[in-house]
Amino acid sequence: MKFTRLRFLAASALALTVVAGPALAETTTLRLLTWGNYAPDNVVALFEKKYPDIKVEVTFSNNEEMVAKLRATGGAGFDLVQPSHDRIFAAQKEYNIYKPLDLSKIDTAAMDQKLLEGVKANATIDGQVYAVPHEWGTSGIMVDKSKAPDVKNWADLCDPQYKGRTSMRLRRTILLGMAYSMGKDPFAAYGDLGEYQKILDEVSAKLIACKDNLKTYWKAGDDLSALMLSGEVIASETWDSTAYKLFAQNPNIVFVPPATGALAWIDTFAMPRKGEADDAAYKWINFVMQPEIVTMMSAKSGAIVAVKDGISMMPDDKKAAVQAAFTADDISNLKFFANIPPGLEDMEGKALEKIKAATGSE
Repeated sequence: MKFTRLRFLAASALALTVVAGPALAETTTLRLLTWGNYAPDNVVALFEKKYPDIKVEVTFSNNEEMVAKLRATGGAGFDLVQPSHDRIFAAQKEYNIYKPLDLSKIDTAAMDQKLLEGVKANATIDGQVYAVPHEWGTSGIMVDKSKAPDVKNWADLCDPQYKGRTSMRLRRTILLGMAYSMGKDPFAAYGDLGEYQKILDEVSAKLIACKDNLKTYWKAGDDLSALMLSGEVIASETWDSTAYKLFAQNPNIVFVPPATGALAWIDTFAMPRKGEADDAAYKWINFVMQPEIVTMMSAKSGAIVAVKDGISMMPDDKKAAVQAAFTADDISNLKFFANIPPGLEDMEGKALEKIKAATGSE
């Protein structure tokens, strides 16, 4: 009787183990630090359905905050981040916050090879690659062409005929764009910070003088969208993707590549040095570069995913907006952001604070 009871208990314990086993399987959390709209809920849901042992935890951020967060923790707290291609080299050299990628685990064949090689050129240190491309686009000017048909360049935002109806974001993009409109080449000055400071001083003076022309400084794409759709703002510095999303609602609102060249960016995938879920991170990278997911990503972000024929995979309205914005000459005139040398962002930050203080903006 005792032996039979022991056998029964052992069998019961085994059965419980078999039943409970899958439920107790360890779940991996993929901590993703990315831009708003780069991890849509529907894409996350599909990923978690395909990989039920992975839970995606999303934190939205921007370039400056991403680097600051990783710098503060020595590269801990997240498993996959998405800084722009110019935020890899110097940040890694200064702060050692990323780890090299294992390209054998990434489907690089699906990527646009020019964009891939461009990112690798910017993000290779001692023969090791620290980033690959995800989405790309440009910064330039969004215009309601029915109300401001002559806006063609960054400096036109300061034209008195549009007083009180233009806008810009008080970030480094407007510093660079305005420099180009003033006949300067800010990227060429990166190797001489003394020369770059002179450019910043001239640009700062221009932007301070421009303050009365602005309706406001925009901070988020949704805020700018509301201003454009209401007609309160008729021209603004912006990401092209914001303009693409509005084009379907009002075809008079278009993206205008500045005559001096739109500023081109590539947002990447990079892995923090102390990330703990590398396998899950590689799975996410490959998952979001699949054609059906690419279309979903572009529908949400408005940007172009860095895959072969990425424009053709955009939803029809976004594709039409791109075609309405760019000619072949505009594409050849793109000014890709250059790697940021140490100390340069501190200089830009001081210039932006000077402009902000002069305007009294919040």
